Order: sequence, then structure tokens, then C-alpha cells
Amino acid sequence: MIHKSLPNKKKIHRAWAMYDWANSAYNLVITSTIFPIYYVAITRNIQTEDHVSFFGINVLNSALLNYALAFAYLVIAFLSPILSSMADSKGNKKRYMQFFTILGAMACIGLYFFTKTKIELGICLSILAAIGYCGSLVFYNAYLPEIATKEEQDKLSAKGFAYGYIGCVLLQLICLIFVFKYEDWFGQTEDWGPRVSFLLVGLWWLGWSLIPFKVLPNNTVVPSLNSKAKSVVRGSFSALKKVWKQVQTMPKLKIYLAAFFFYSMGVQTVMLAAALFGSKEVKKLVDGEWVNMGAQDLIPAILIIQLVAILGAMLMARLSEKLGNFKVLMLNIFIWIIICCLAYYTRTNYEFYGIATLVGIVMGGIQSLSRSTYAKLIPQETHDNTSYFSFYDVMEKLSIVLGMFSFGFIEQITGNMRNAILALISFFIIGFLLLIFASKAKLQRSR
Repeated sequence: MIHKSLPNKKKIHRAWAMYDWANSAYNLVITSTIFPIYYVAITRNIQTEDHVSFFGINVLNSALLNYALAFAYLVIAFLSPILSSMADSKGNKKRYMQFFTILGAMACIGLYFFTKTKIELGICLSILAAIGYCGSLVFYNAYLPEIATKEEQDKLSAKGFAYGYIGCVLLQLICLIFVFKYEDWFGQTEDWGPRVSFLLVGLWWLGWSLIPFKVLPNNTVVPSLNSKAKSVVRGSFSALKKVWKQVQTMPKLKIYLAAFFFYSMGVQTVMLAAALFGSKEVKKLVDGEWVNMGAQDLIPAILIIQLVAILGAMLMARLSEKLGNFKVLMLNIFIWIIICCLAYYTRTNYEFYGIATLVGIVMGGIQSLSRSTYAKLIPQETHDNTSYFSFYDVMEKLSIVLGMFSFGFIEQITGNMRNAILALISFFIIGFLLLIFASKAKLQRSR
């Protein structure tokens, strides 16, 4: 349901997109580039075969980070329906969005103190940062159907991702000054540059978020949720259960969500584990000797993804106008399957750069179209947008939990990260087949 009072829709759309600009710095620097590269570098140990001690538990370093992210997404999967129900019943969606923004940004600032002697601190703060990031997106995404018509949602969703890619690349370039010039320009030790980058992410996130928090409207109270519930938890999950029952009457939405669950397991895992894969499995030739890729090799590859993704998001939005959302989503997933097959055989840095370019083309497109397709499929007359998007968010987070856990577990038991890629291929294939069925299903069951 569109918010009734939007005096300046263009201004509100820009402000909404600016939150992508603000928080995407976390997604690039913390989850994709500097943090995982820094983490692998300070935990690499030939004598222990890259195993670390986490509160006395011996675990493979990259698997630990995958498990930590899976845990963070599991927490937010359980928290989001409770929080969204509270936000709907009290009409304070923006306040909850602000809380998670502050939590995530402060955790990033705290990562400045993460060193090789403080593994537990780094992992715990990375979990809190992920919870803050994901928690804020529950409420951010729920604004989309309130501030834009169905005809506007594809473009606005793509605009948000485009703003995000531009913003995060800009901050990444600033961070690179500290990462690569820590000694020449600042006279600091090697680990100082990455830690300053984490600090800058938190400040960037907090600062730019002031724009959407000032401009975005407060959401309306949902009448059905405004009554006194016996408990917040019971009320929140009853709202989620209500959405689930409504989804059962809409075959197209039901099958689409199943498809989304499976292909998201693949997409999100690739995005979260790309830097880990590059730093451990991909080599470059230096003076006739093959060595692991370092930050100077991996960060340009991730930047390629971000820059290409800007064009990819816009391209997929244009294609969806001509071909329809489902056909373009299927095209995206087919390309993702090709990417995983190529990644399995990728050995050198140049091959990795080629894969990065392909990932960029489809990364922004599939995220943007997935969000706007869901917004189009939910009932237009509903007042309960936050609960619908909470349901969507729970499914996405649970898919990430299973994807990251399976990726880390397969690497842990086989000792080879490449074996985990085979699981990702199967996730994409299942998602592709379900999308075919979703495209042919009816929007709503006849009564």
C-alpha cells in the first residue's frame, strides 16, 4: 500500500536509495574485500594448516568465518519477524531501522581493535555488524511498496543498488589509500591500514544514513496488529504465520519464494565467500613461482564486480521491461550456473578476474529483480508490508545460513573449498527449475 502523504516523491526515492549508498560500504569492505583478506592473512599458519583457536575450539580459519556469518544470519532470521511485528504495531519502522544501523556501524568501528591476538573479538564484532546490516534491511526493503507504485518498483530497486555500488566503491578507494600507503604516508604498521578501513566503514554508514532517516516517512500503524498481544514473540510469529497462510493461496508467489530460497543459497554464498576463495585457492605467478593472491590482487577483482554490477542492475531492469521479470531471473541464474562451473576450474588470478566480471553482470541484476518481483507479487491492498518483507527476509537469511554452513562444512571435512562449489551449482539448478514452474503458475487460487 502506497503511503498516503508523499509530497515530494522524487526526494523520498533519492533518500531511500541513499541508504544503499550508506550501508553498502559494509557489504563491500567488511564482507567482500578488506576484512576477509585481512582475516585470512593474520590467521594463515602453515604449521597448523590454517587452523585457529576460537574460545578453545580448533577450527579451519575460513570455515570459522563462514560459520560466524551463518550464525549472524540465523539470529536475524529469528529476530526479524519479532521486530517487524513491533514496528508495524507501533508505526515506528524508522526507529528500528536506526537501531540496527547504529549497532552495525558501531561494530565496524570496534573492528579497529581486531588484531591477530584478538580473534574472538574480531569474530564477535563481525557477527554484530552482520546482524546490524541485515536487521536494518528488513525495514529498508519494507519501504519499497509504500513509497513506489508497482510500475516504479523495478527502477527504484535498481536505483538503490546502483547508488550502493557507487557509494561502496568510492569508500573502497579511500580505504585503499590506508591499506597500501600505511607505511609510506602514515608511518604505521602493516595491520593499521585495514583496521582504519573498518573504522571508516562505520563512520560512513552512520553519516550518510542521516539523509534517509530525515526524509523517509514514518510508516502507518497496521490495524490488525495494533491490539494487545499476549506476548511480543507470539504476536510476531502469528503475523508471520498469517503471511504464510496467505502465501498458500497464491501459487505464483509460493513457488517463486521456493525458487528464491534455493538460488539465494548460491548467490549469497558466492558473494560472501569470493574473497576467501580467491585468497586460498587462486594463485598468481611471481618471479617464476606460484603464490597466493594478496590484497593488491583481490581488491581490484572485487571492485570490478562492483563497477560492472552498476551497469548489470540497470541492464536487467531494462530487460525486465521487455521480457518480464521471470525470464530475466532465469537468464541470470543460468549465468550463475556457468560462473560456478568455471570457478571450480579457476586456478590463476587472470581467470579469477574473468569470473569477477561475469559475477558483476548478474549480481546486481538478480538482487534488484528478486526484491522488486516479490514486491509486485504481494497483494497490492495489504497494509502489512513489513510483515511480508519480514517473511521474505527470513527466507533469504535462512538460505544464507544453509548456504554458508554447507560451504564451510564441506571445506572443513574435505579440506578443499572447491568441493563446496558443487553444492552451489545444485542450488542454482533447483532454483532455475522452480522459477519455470512459478512463471506458469496462477497469481492467486480461485475461491
